[in-house]
Amino acid sequence: MLLKDIRDYQILFLGSFLVLGIGTRDWTLHPEFIGVAIASCLSTQWILSKLNSQEPEQKLNLRSALITSLGLSLLLRADHWTTMMLAGMSAIASKFCFKVGEKHFFNPANFGIITALTLTSDAWVSPGQWGEEWWYGLLFAGTGGLILKRIGRWDTTAAFLGSYSVLEAIRNLWLGWTWDVYWHRLMSGSLLLFALFMVTDPRSIPNAKIGRIVWAICIASLTFILRNNFFISTAVFWSLFALAPLTILIDWLWSSPRFSWLEAREEDKTPNSALQQEV
Repeated sequence: MLLKDIRDYQILFLGSFLVLGIGTRDWTLHPEFIGVAIASCLSTQWILSKLNSQEPEQKLNLRSALITSLGLSLLLRADHWTTMMLAGMSAIASKFCFKVGEKHFFNPANFGIITALTLTSDAWVSPGQWGEEWWYGLLFAGTGGLILKRIGRWDTTAAFLGSYSVLEAIRNLWLGWTWDVYWHRLMSGSLLLFALFMVTDPRSIPNAKIGRIVWAICIASLTFILRNNFFISTAVFWSLFALAPLTILIDWLWSSPRFSWLEAREEDKTPNSALQQEV
């Protein structure tokens, strides 16, 4: 293992995507806004962790907050730095305010995006900012696949993309459109980023495998309805936000241990230890 924590890979990959997007896509993103997002997320995480003695895992480091800030920088755009600060602060605060037991059920970055879109007039999300180049998709799938393999959440991505693709295919056949239209609707870098890095957050999604599959299919179905019936370009983000509380019910119906980053790190060490014992 080159890096000690799985989240270190997420930080590395998301940071690389940010540099890649600015360098190759000519985004209208102010560098100082990235700094505001990082500062607001880290400071809010630090303050609330100090005030909340029941979050020992979050006190150990600020990795999760940094991941949230990078997610906001990748997806959210704003005209004023105060909007980005609001998104960052609300994203981290949601982990402490909206939870059942010790588990928060809103994805922090998603919550920050929806807060900015709802409470301000200068925030927006550009789902098509990555274009349709195939190599972006391969890059996202490769790096996201590495993370999902380590945390064991491939089922969520597969259920979301699989069910959404089927729904779009049925609609495409029903309307008699060419398959170019179908692939155009699916080949979105932002959709892949959402499916690989946001809807798979192991700390906020359902714990049980069957629960994650049901939950992902529900999000895909609502996304399909919002996008095609109400023509909402940011449908995936609104769907995740609207169905996030459903996690509570699903965890009650299908009980399973909650994911732990510390336990995941220990599992990564186990194969190496076993190998050393055999040698």
